[in-house]
Amino acid sequence: MENLKIGVVGTGAIGREHIRRLSEKVSGCRIAAVSDINETAAGEVAEKYGAEFYKDSNELIRSKDVDAIVITAGDPAHASLCIAGLHAGKFIFCEKPLATEVPECEKIVQEEQKCGKRLLQVGFMRRYDPGYVEMKRLIRNGSIGTPLMVHACHRNMTHAPSMNSDLSIRNSGIHEIDIMRWLLEEDYDSCDVIIPKHNSHADPDMQDPQIMRLRTKSGVEIDVEIAQNSGYGYDIQCEVVGELGTIKLPDPAKVDKKIKGVHFVDVNPDWESRFSEAYEIELAKWVDEVKTGKVTGPSAWDGYMACLAADTLSRSRVDGERKKIIIPEKPALYI
Repeated sequence: MENLKIGVVGTGAIGREHIRRLSEKVSGCRIAAVSDINETAAGEVAEKYGAEFYKDSNELIRSKDVDAIVITAGDPAHASLCIAGLHAGKFIFCEKPLATEVPECEKIVQEEQKCGKRLLQVGFMRRYDPGYVEMKRLIRNGSIGTPLMVHACHRNMTHAPSMNSDLSIRNSGIHEIDIMRWLLEEDYDSCDVIIPKHNSHADPDMQDPQIMRLRTKSGVEIDVEIAQNSGYGYDIQCEVVGELGTIKLPDPAKVDKKIKGVHFVDVNPDWESRFSEAYEIELAKWVDEVKTGKVTGPSAWDGYMACLAADTLSRSRVDGERKKIIIPEKPALYI
């Protein structure tokens, strides 16, 4: 098959990074079209990569010159763009979250079922990170026995101006929500949120940090610290405690330095540097699978399950009580 012609909707920070990767790191594809509400920025990207610029994202999605869609627009636009892509019968890679509201996710799942095949993949890139992949292998082969607990954290250097208490779970914490379900291979049963002492560097009206607690159907207890203002870097940690041992996510390889009386190791400054390899693996596999006509990455159902858990956690934080996560029957398309 000739190069997969990809249309990208959204040319902000992560959109530009995905365009760069697909153009420079991933073989078998090319950027054919781009669209963004910031027409000036999108036009510059189109010129740089020899792509066609579309003012109307829906026109891009319907174009016969576009084989597959990458959605990296703002979170509130994900649902309508995904549905437009499904109606056009195109393969879709949608950055997380699948949608911002549970009913929107339900609608996407319903529309994809009408297509009769999986067309949509959600950008949960941690599933492709070599560290997480090795952790899952060790859990599956019984190296640590039955998992009992998971301790994790997601620390950002500082928060974006748009960040708030709710988005801290729905936008940042959603990565942990998905990866724990993937690692343990089971759904959640209940959840709550603990609010520790407020970080004085956070906005006064934003609860930071927060601790998400999730319990799986089999009883595995998970605690995840979500901190938007660590003050020192971007730090992702995960430890799974089993009946026979523990496994811990390795830190990215850095040179250990001893200089002028100081012993130190660099810390990643942001998500881009920490998960660069995972993004590249993720997109390369997606392109290869789209060309075969069958995608196997994180599904619309996975995106729905993450949104459902995030929504329940957010309501738990507001109400101050533990809540059940009510999961509907899984459609045959996703089994």
